[in-house]
Amino acid sequence: MTTDPPRPPRHPAAPAPDPRGGYGLPEKPADEAAEPRTGPRTGPRAGSCGDPRTDPAPEAPARPRPLPQDAPGHRDHDRPGTGAEPDDPGGEPPTAPRTGGESLNAFVSTPPRGTPVEAAGHPADEESGGMRIPMPAQTGPEADRLRYVGAATRRIARGVDLDEILLGLCRSAVPAFADAILVYLREPLPVGDERPSGPLRLRLRRSDGGLEGPAEPDDDQPVGAAPLLPSLVPTLDPSYGGAGDSIGVLLDGPLAEVLRGVRPVFADSLRAADALAELLGIPQDEPGALPTGRRALLAPLRGRRRVIGAAVLLRRVERSPFETDDLLVAAQLATHTALGVDKAVLYGREAYIADALQREMLPDSLPQPTGVQLASRYLPAAESARVGGDWYDAIPLPGSRVALVVGDVMGHSMTSAAIMGQLRTTVQTLAGLDLAPQEVLYHLDEQAQRLGQDRMATCVYAVYDPIAHRLVVANAGHPPPVLLHADGLAEVLRVPPGAPIGVGGVPFEAVELPAPAGATLLLYTDGLVESRSRDVWAGIELLRERLHDAASVVSPPPLEPLCDEVLEILGPGDRDDDIALLAARFDGIAPSDVAYWFLEPQPQTPGRARRLVRQALRRWDLEDQLEAAELLVSEIVTNAVRYAERPITLRLLRTDVLRCEVGDDAPLLPRMRHAAPEEEGGRGLYLVNRMAQRWGATRLGAGKVVWFELPL
Repeated sequence: MTTDPPRPPRHPAAPAPDPRGGYGLPEKPADEAAEPRTGPRTGPRAGSCGDPRTDPAPEAPARPRPLPQDAPGHRDHDRPGTGAEPDDPGGEPPTAPRTGGESLNAFVSTPPRGTPVEAAGHPADEESGGMRIPMPAQTGPEADRLRYVGAATRRIARGVDLDEILLGLCRSAVPAFADAILVYLREPLPVGDERPSGPLRLRLRRSDGGLEGPAEPDDDQPVGAAPLLPSLVPTLDPSYGGAGDSIGVLLDGPLAEVLRGVRPVFADSLRAADALAELLGIPQDEPGALPTGRRALLAPLRGRRRVIGAAVLLRRVERSPFETDDLLVAAQLATHTALGVDKAVLYGREAYIADALQREMLPDSLPQPTGVQLASRYLPAAESARVGGDWYDAIPLPGSRVALVVGDVMGHSMTSAAIMGQLRTTVQTLAGLDLAPQEVLYHLDEQAQRLGQDRMATCVYAVYDPIAHRLVVANAGHPPPVLLHADGLAEVLRVPPGAPIGVGGVPFEAVELPAPAGATLLLYTDGLVESRSRDVWAGIELLRERLHDAASVVSPPPLEPLCDEVLEILGPGDRDDDIALLAARFDGIAPSDVAYWFLEPQPQTPGRARRLVRQALRRWDLEDQLEAAELLVSEIVTNAVRYAERPITLRLLRTDVLRCEVGDDAPLLPRMRHAAPEEEGGRGLYLVNRMAQRWGATRLGAGKVVWFELPL
């Protein structure tokens, strides 16, 4: 078997200018881009001859040096667009090595803060029929620059938010490429395709390096080094935010001209020096205020649509100045940073929209119904997935009851959040009809099927009656509620599990349970009790134990700290799903604070209702509300007698307010209207609206309830 002789390495073409600004780096050929072999070498033996399989590989020819910028044949468009000429117009012979400048190999090989770089190598020759001949590794300043740029851009690209991206740029540039860096960004930053309004203003967002001189004895700066920018030290802050005031960019000024040019420039020309002085806000004529020559480099940051900022790179006098090839490095750093900033701004806007969507679909605040205290928590699955299908709700019902709801739509995406919003609205509508819990779940299941075939969710719906101290619960494939009694006993309620919402054709059952005063009901989603490390029932048992431990300290435990205590059962790796938690403390309403009557729909019923209300208020020592309560009860009962066919219910509740409820079997809800001067009726609800603190009408399964509240 024979093999082809080894091929000499191909040389990359000269870099071409980027039409969008900056310079692109030369691409490595395919046979120079792979990593070198790290296994045992199987090359030719020394001293063999005659057979190409045993002869040593010929030495690779020396890499030709690019022509100087002023040599014949050099094209102007291959020269960095800085407007500055090289230091040595005469140039050197093409084969002479570069001298007098510091090679990037010095700061790429062992960067104190930078990312470790990978050694360049060559792939094996796959056409050699199995024999692999190692190729010499690419070395020299240009290879060092390529490796440095690759490591720096990878570090910048790892950032997700604005802080991480700017930190990646600063840590990559200092001290490997420069002694100090200042990063200015547009204020405010444009998002996506939106056009910025107002004049261009730049704000210092981050700084790093020896701007204030060495702070620690082991710094890389020389001992006793002076600040690079002494006039700017009082306004610098290396943390995010930088200087307090933004800098207005003049439309016809030197800084605007440099920013429009996009390409990095040295501060060795008068125009560039003026631009640097305008950006830093330091007078150029102040002695020692600004770095001069090629120790300062100004790189505009251009995103996808427009210039969004600028970066200033500085070197001390003890270090070699920047070279012309360093403009390519600065252009690459600026380009990747600007694109990363664009990405971070878009990501921040999307995260804000998702978070706002989730928060708007959840209740802003819980109601404060009579006889029950409420607390809630919601945690997204992760910072990168801030939307989900979990929801909770508390809905006041007629008769001082309250509906407690917790649901979970499968998934945690924008689609899940949209479906959750639709189902939550449906539950609120069904609860307003005062349907039984199992009927609410049945109609919710129908609505989920109308939304689509794959609209699956779980839900638990409970109705608490503070007067009867009873709880009615229906479940649709949801984890069972946990009831913490006043004596510290935590009980998992035995509720029929039911089928998830969206299955269709499955009946739901409801159970009625006692709800003693002082007990606490916890409704939650499976994200609280289920994770990769434990199943649902193990998590429920852990939750029950945590509630028991909390009640052993103080019983009953305060509601808000109890919610925080419950969330502590989540370990570091237990956040696999979003979490919704609703806690209800049952206070109830004492029988002595309730007065209840049945009244026949007769003409004399309004007068009897006034007498009953008068007796109850005197028994409760509420004579100051006697006149207003009698008048409003008379108006509502009179309206009920006109349309009712069955007995009317009248109930008074004394809590923090005086609440009166009148129920009848007429389904038509009353509406307030303005009566004409010649009309004798139509003013009852107008009086109720003016004299009552709150009032309303709620439709029941068979009739309605009209209620009002008076302050105590």
